[in-house]
Amino acid sequence: MVYGLTLILIIILFIKDKEKTIAGIKKGIKKLNKNLPVFLNMIILVAISLYFVSDELIVKYLGQGSGWLGVLLASLLGSISLMPGFIAFPLSGLLLNKGVSYTVIAVFTTTLMMVGILTYPVEKEFFGVKVTIIRNVLSLLIALIVALFIGIFYGEVVI
Repeated sequence: MVYGLTLILIIILFIKDKEKTIAGIKKGIKKLNKNLPVFLNMIILVAISLYFVSDELIVKYLGQGSGWLGVLLASLLGSISLMPGFIAFPLSGLLLNKGVSYTVIAVFTTTLMMVGILTYPVEKEFFGVKVTIIRNVLSLLIALIVALFIGIFYGEVVI
C-alpha cells in the first residue's frame, strides 16, 4: 500500500513539475546509495550478534523471568549501544520472538534512542558536561518509568 501510494504521488508530482520530480528522485537515489552500506552493515552486525548469542542466554538474562535484573541489563545495553531506530525496532521484534519481555524491550529501545554514553564526548562539547549529564540521567529515568508503565500495561509488573 505504501509503495502504491508513493508511486501515485510520484506520478502526480511528475505531471505537475517534471524537472523537480526527476531532480528529487535523483537526490533520493543518491542518498539511498550513500546510506545503504551503513544500513546493511548494521543489519549484518545485528544478525551476527544474534547468531552467536544463544536463545537460552537471551531468555535467561532478558526473558520473562529475568525481572529487574533484565531491565537493568537492557538499560545498560541500550545506553551504550549506538544504532538507528530503523535497526533497533526490527531487532526488538526479533527479541520479542525469542521470549524477551515487553518491559525489557521498552527499556532497551527507549535508552537506545535517548541515552548516549557513546555520544557523550561529542555532546559535552556542544552542551557542556553539566547539561549532558543531566540530560542522560533524566533520559535514563524516563526510560525506566516507561518500562515500568509498559510492564504494568502488559501484566509483567504487578504493583
